[in-house]
Amino acid sequence: MTDRPLLLLDVDGPLNPYGARFLRHRGYVTHRLWPANWSARQPPGSRRLRRGLRVRLHPGHGERILALPYEPAWATTWMHQANELIAPAVGLPGDLPVIEFTQLFAKAPDGLYWKTRQIVAWAAGRPFVWVDDLITDLDVRHVEAHHDGPALLLKVDPRRGLREGDFATLEQWAHSLSGP
Repeated sequence: MTDRPLLLLDVDGPLNPYGARFLRHRGYVTHRLWPANWSARQPPGSRRLRRGLRVRLHPGHGERILALPYEPAWATTWMHQANELIAPAVGLPGDLPVIEFTQLFAKAPDGLYWKTRQIVAWAAGRPFVWVDDLITDLDVRHVEAHHDGPALLLKVDPRRGLREGDFATLEQWAHSLSGP
């Protein structure tokens, strides 16, 4: 563990711009993968299950992420399979820490995103940036009220994935922690 802030990464949306139905983003490579959580929700023997989940990943994202002054970790439903299936495709090490979500997709009665409470608990007061496509203002307010350290919740457009502006925001926020 280092004293660098955490960079908590979701896969679908930030790294896999799944919402870009017709666009082929420059530099992205299409993969067919079978993540366990997705596969379990498909009808047995279905064509969709046989073909696998289409995932678009940029092989240069890992280098860009590792160049940032953060300690990256996975905050995704892919959990440990992100190290196995996503990390090699984007150029990240295959041993990043993983937040092990216990209740995937559970609806919170207060409308909070189901990842938010576990992310706050896992970060345990350390400064962090959470990069996800489903963050809402309710999540931001919850983190502000329940997390003892600095935090930035960076919502990424799932049609575009991580962009230059997002990397610039990540860089600026990390440097703002160390002061002038």
